[in-house]
Amino acid sequence: MEAATLFVMVLTLLFLGVPISISLGLSSVLAIALFSNDSMSSVAQQLFTASQNYTLLAIPYFILASAFMSTGGVARRIIRFAIAAVGHVRGGLAIAAVFSCMLFAALSGSSPATVVAIGTIAIAGMREVGYTKDFAAGVIANAGTLGILIPPSIVMVVYAAATDVSVGRMFLAGVIPGIVAGLMLMVAIYINARIKKMPKQPFAGVHEVVAAGRDAGWGLFLIIIILGGIYGGVFTPTEAAAVAAVYSFIIAVFIYRDMGPLKDVPWVRDEDGPNARVGFSATIYALAVLFIWLILSFFFLQGLGLETRFWAGVVLALAVLAYYPVLRADRRTAGIGTAYLHSLAIWRRNLWQILCAFIPAFTNAETRKVMIDAARTTIMLMFIIVNALLFAHVLTSERIPQAITDWMVGAGFNWFTFLIAINLLLLLGGQFMEPSGLLLIVAPVVFPIAMKLGVDPVHLGIIMVVNMEIGMITPPIGLNLFVTSGITGMSLVQVVRASAPFVAILFLFLILVTYIEPLSTFLPYALMGPEIVMQR
Repeated sequence: MEAATLFVMVLTLLFLGVPISISLGLSSVLAIALFSNDSMSSVAQQLFTASQNYTLLAIPYFILASAFMSTGGVARRIIRFAIAAVGHVRGGLAIAAVFSCMLFAALSGSSPATVVAIGTIAIAGMREVGYTKDFAAGVIANAGTLGILIPPSIVMVVYAAATDVSVGRMFLAGVIPGIVAGLMLMVAIYINARIKKMPKQPFAGVHEVVAAGRDAGWGLFLIIIILGGIYGGVFTPTEAAAVAAVYSFIIAVFIYRDMGPLKDVPWVRDEDGPNARVGFSATIYALAVLFIWLILSFFFLQGLGLETRFWAGVVLALAVLAYYPVLRADRRTAGIGTAYLHSLAIWRRNLWQILCAFIPAFTNAETRKVMIDAARTTIMLMFIIVNALLFAHVLTSERIPQAITDWMVGAGFNWFTFLIAINLLLLLGGQFMEPSGLLLIVAPVVFPIAMKLGVDPVHLGIIMVVNMEIGMITPPIGLNLFVTSGITGMSLVQVVRASAPFVAILFLFLILVTYIEPLSTFLPYALMGPEIVMQR
């Protein structure tokens, strides 16, 4: 009776248009007041406990990192690299858009941010070379959902907080499914392009691929910092999120200079001669080689001491410094020493610019806007999460999940039929609710049941995330549909119609993920061992 009343109150408030956070919190408070043996003081205690959750601290940092990456020119550089790499095949620009979404997803952890950042540029580019607006919108709306599947993912952090599953294992579990989903979309686009003879770009050449990769490298390096730092034991997922936020700020403001006081100020000016340019580039490459060597050797050469690895990196950097000017001798350089001597003027000028702009960068109008937007998103999401955790506390204290578990086991459910029921429940709920809120409502209920029936906790998490993906592109509340409609000017009905063929592919992908457990569990358990669960 108490369980039915609690769920009826939540659903009634939601259908009346009450925000999900208020619906969850108010229903929980009423349930405690009317049915529970807990005192009302437990409400304040649970709200405080939820707000002190260390895992959830990663969310505002990932949101801030995503905001800086979306505002800066990272998306433009990623799209250039993707087009250079795969744009020459039939339907290559659409395939490049999917590839770009996969790369940006690994930076942002947010599906709507991926749609906005990549879609704003890619859809216009596809229209220019002859793709229909419907096709371009359908590709971006669906590929953007990879933002919550490819790590780091905010939704995975929410699941981990709700079920006490390892965030690190969840991130690793999303790698293979994310790649498989992206490849399935690419194959579908290629087949469709061959049938309809869609346009393809001329191959830009190896030089353009390298140049575009180099240009996007500073942004893409964040992937190595986050995942490498977590699995190398350098820092926890929460600390990785904080590092990502700081790194994103530095890249957007001081390296790419797409925002802030140094916006559009070039590192190298036209009046800088060829000697200075070669010397400057050589030092950049040498520093990059040293940095990358230190990171890779940390993972693969741990038997060597830190000092040994450092000096080996220094030798590699010196080799780059010596060889690069010789390689670029056609640029009228007068010698290695002259090149580095002339490059000092470029370094001196840029370091002085960064020093002068350092304090103003924190108070710049564009920086303030990014911070305020990130804060708004964080407050909205955290308010939902805190109220949802209060709701989960009520469920647990009234033993509602245990009662449902006993009923399902008594009704003859096994792991196979249970997963079918979970998919149907989440697909239905995803049409009407925001992913994090739905996950926080459902996870505390279904998790004990899954453990009783022998479903792996990490596998269950990936299944739920994939369902959330599909929910973001199904009406009437699919967030990606509204975002795509906003950036294309199309009506919601048009976007739904354009997305439908690709949604069918994601349904097929959901079936694969649901019943091929190694897709989710192979990588995390190979690198980190199995998740320890009390009940199996």
